[in-house]
Order: sequence, then structure tokens, then C-alpha cells
Amino acid sequence: MPKHCLALDLKDDPELIERYKSYHAPGGVWPEITQSIRDAGILNMEIYLTGNRMFMIMEVDETYDPKQKAAMDVGNPKVQEWEELMWTFQQALPWAKPGEKWIEMDRIFSLSDQSE
Repeated sequence: MPKHCLALDLKDDPELIERYKSYHAPGGVWPEITQSIRDAGILNMEIYLTGNRMFMIMEVDETYDPKQKAAMDVGNPKVQEWEELMWTFQQALPWAKPGEKWIEMDRIFSLSDQSE
């Protein structure tokens, strides 16, 4: 199953970080958002946090296309409302291009690629 790993920062404010975490606790994400994620071919998504740096792992099926997901999101008013709300907590990585939020990471190590 293909995986995509992405990174993004939160604003370095403990109160904002706690509020952001509460939006992502079980039952906190709006059902329209989880449905849009599933509709895009994302089978599982996990977000990890250290300090204010987030790391997302997505497991996707063969239908997943990041450009198609982005187009679907632009056309979905509820997703746009969620993204606007989340942006109040988030900040772009220093090397992000204008308008870029979650940035795909490059895998640089895999234990399975190493010889014994």
C-alpha cells in the first residue's frame, strides 16, 4: 500500500497547539472532512506532533492523486472552511512555496533496503 509522508508546522503557541489537537481528537474532525479524505482514496491518515512540527502519514489506494484531491478540496466549501480554520493554527515551513501547506517528504532510509 503506497504511503505519503508530509510535514507542516503549527504556530509555536501552547494554547493554539492544544486547541489544534482538540480539533483532531476522536470526534473532533468534521464528518465532511473525513468523508472528503476517504473519497480521495486515502485509506488511513495519522498525524504526529513534536513541539510545533507535525508529520502526517497517509496510506492510499490506487485511485489517490494529490492533484485530484486538491481540485476536489477547492470545490468543496466545507473543506475550504476547515482549511481556513486550520490555517489559524498552522504556519508554513520555512522552505515552503507561497500558498503551500503540507509538504511531501522524501524517504531517505528504509531498513528493508539495507543489507544484513
